[in-house]
This record gives sequence, structure tokens and C-alpha cells, in this order.
Amino acid sequence: MARQRPPRARRLGAVGAGVALAIALVPAPVQAAERLDRRALQGTLDAVHRAGMYGTYSAVRDRREEWRGAAGVADVRTRRPVRPDMEHRVGSITKTFTAAAVLQQVERGQVDLDAPIGRYLPRVVPGERGRQVTVRMLLNHTSGIADYIGSAFPSLQVPSGESLDAHRVRRFRPEELVRYGLAGPPTNAPGQGWSYSNTNYVIAGLLLERVTGTPAEAYITRHVIRPAGLKRTYFPATPFIRGPHARMYENLYGYIDPPRDYSVYDMSWAGTAGAVVATMDDLNRFYRALLTGRVIGPAALAQMRRTVPVTDPDGNVLMRYGLGLYALDLPCGEFWGHDGAVFGAGTQSLSDAAGNRQLSVGLTLMKYQRLDEPGNPLPHPADNALGVHMLQALCGDQGAQITAGGPAFRPLPLQHHRR
Repeated sequence: MARQRPPRARRLGAVGAGVALAIALVPAPVQAAERLDRRALQGTLDAVHRAGMYGTYSAVRDRREEWRGAAGVADVRTRRPVRPDMEHRVGSITKTFTAAAVLQQVERGQVDLDAPIGRYLPRVVPGERGRQVTVRMLLNHTSGIADYIGSAFPSLQVPSGESLDAHRVRRFRPEELVRYGLAGPPTNAPGQGWSYSNTNYVIAGLLLERVTGTPAEAYITRHVIRPAGLKRTYFPATPFIRGPHARMYENLYGYIDPPRDYSVYDMSWAGTAGAVVATMDDLNRFYRALLTGRVIGPAALAQMRRTVPVTDPDGNVLMRYGLGLYALDLPCGEFWGHDGAVFGAGTQSLSDAAGNRQLSVGLTLMKYQRLDEPGNPLPHPADNALGVHMLQALCGDQGAQITAGGPAFRPLPLQHHRR
């Protein structure tokens, strides 16, 4: 029997390239994280798999000490196991790469963060909006420009996976995605609220092309990925992932049942907003290079870390979003990074400000939760287990003690928070 769509589920259709896991804890006094407990890290990662996650891999670092682990299967049919070094679609973590590239152009004097985007792209963002929306507003999601995902994949608003299947090998042009976003109703007046939108970062990619004369993905590869020393991070040129990888399964909150493999997919629908492939080790290496000044200089990094609050409907601050980078307050301190979700694959990467304590974790089953009547994802045991693993990784025994008493995390799709 076909599932009936819950009320307001149309609002949840734009579930493409960014899912954060927000800690639902009362902040504790800041303390240094413990050294890595390898047995506890593997045990908490195994628990994520037992809670329903098909496959997961994790890389944790404490200064010179590193741990890598994996749990579960890379293919539910063959039972091929996952490995810690597998390549993975990291979704909106791409936004940090894109923002860093734009800030390089700010350093060179080619881009002014507070200039209207219409100065650079008058035909892409024309008229009043082009005069009011600044480059900074694009990068910190305060532009008010709508997300294009619901228009590019209209069946998600039903919801169903029909358009996901139809567009597996479709090539989207960035300008087409921007038109979808601009055609949608504004989420807020420019600069007057925070609303996550992939359209912002597709425009940022077009801005890069305009000021560098180079395709954005090529520029980011040459000036961000390579200088950071990343060997297995890239924008895919085909629908295929080049190296060893897991299959990536999408459940769409139970509307794709059984979950379907979307690991082969033309990622032009995400582009400079979410197309990057990387390993978990490479993500840790990237954020370490970024936060220690090896990608952009101190002044540009300070701009990147200048944040606006992201709040829930009750006004509680869930995170602070900068320029392609956000901050979360954990019981053991402040951590910076981003998350990502594409069809079938989820990722979270967090680092302390010095790039010493780090975690990157990938998931191979997405939107495994179910929806409540208003259309919000309900907590799932895998969310709780993932929260325990992440706090063990970043806060050591202190995190484990805090999470022993109850739920630590809840899913927070960024796109659902329209302020």
C-alpha cells in the first residue's frame, strides 16, 4: 500500500546537501579532551551499525595520534565490508572548499565581501536582488534566496524518488540551478535572517569563474585542494566515484523502501555547493590546513569565522554559521567544521580551533528516520549512537560520561530552519 504523505511534508522536499547533527546538551565547563581510546572508538562506531546504519567509517585525530575505524557493510547484497579509507560523497562540506576559494580572491583584492553580487554577476542575479544581496550574504546563508533542490527534483515534494531516478545522469548547468532558486519565494529580506540554500554556493562558484577566468571546480582543485595536501579529494568528472567506495543508500524517510543505491550519480546538481568526493582522512587534513592558515591567511580566516546564529523555532541557538564553516559548542569546547548529505551519503567533519582534535565520519544510509505529523524527522537509534561516537571521538571519556545518561544528538537538517 502506498504511503500517505504527512501534513507539511512538501516543506521537507528540499533535502539535498546539508544535514547537521546538533548536540542537545547543556554546555559543560570547557575541558581538554582525553587521549584517544581506540577500543571505545571502535565500540561506539560498531554501535552505530547495530542501531541500523548500513555502513560507517570514521577518522579521529589528537595531535600526532590517529585512529581509523569502520563498521558495517559497503554493499547490502554482497555483504562486502566497509573500510576506513573508502572514498565518499561529502555533500555540503564542499561549501567550505568553495568559501575558502572565494576568500582567496578577497585576499587578492578581486572580491569585496560586502559588495553586491550584481557588481560581479549582473546577468545571473539581476535587478534589486543583485543590488541588495552581498557576497557575504551568499556565503553565510543570509541572502534570502531560495534553495533550488525542490525544483530540480520535484518528486521530493510528494515525497517520492521518481525524479532522483530520472536525473541519475542528467547534466545540470549552474545557471539553471540559480534560476530555480531565484524563482522561488524569498525566505527573508537580504541580511535579515538565516536560511540554508544551496543556490548561494552555486552562485559563489559562478563568481569564482567570473573573477578568475577559470572553471570554479578547476580553480578550487588547484588552489585549495592541492595546497592542503589532499590526495584523494576531487570533483568527480563522471557519475562514478574513482576509488574504492561503498554503495550509498537513500531511504527518503521510508518513501523509498527498500532503500535504493545512488552511489552512481551525476553530481552537477550539487556542483560547488556539494559535489566533492573525499576520504575521512583527507577531510581532517583539509580542516587542519584551513584552521592553521595554510589555505587562507589570518584576516580571511577571521572573516570565515565571523558567524550569525542559527536558531530553532523557540529561539535556542543550535549553531553559529560563518562563511562556509560553522561552530558547535560541545561539552569539551568549541569545534568548527561542516556536514554534508547527498542522496545516500552523509558526512560530518569537526575540528577544534587549532586543528588538534578532529573527527570526520561518513554514513552510507540517509534519511532513515521517519517523519512526524508536521513533517519533521523523528529521533532514530542511529542518531543517538552516532552522537555517542562523535562525543567519544572529540571529548574522550568526558563525552562518554555525559552521553551515558540519555540522548546526545538529534537530526537537524539545515534546510528546514527558515529564519
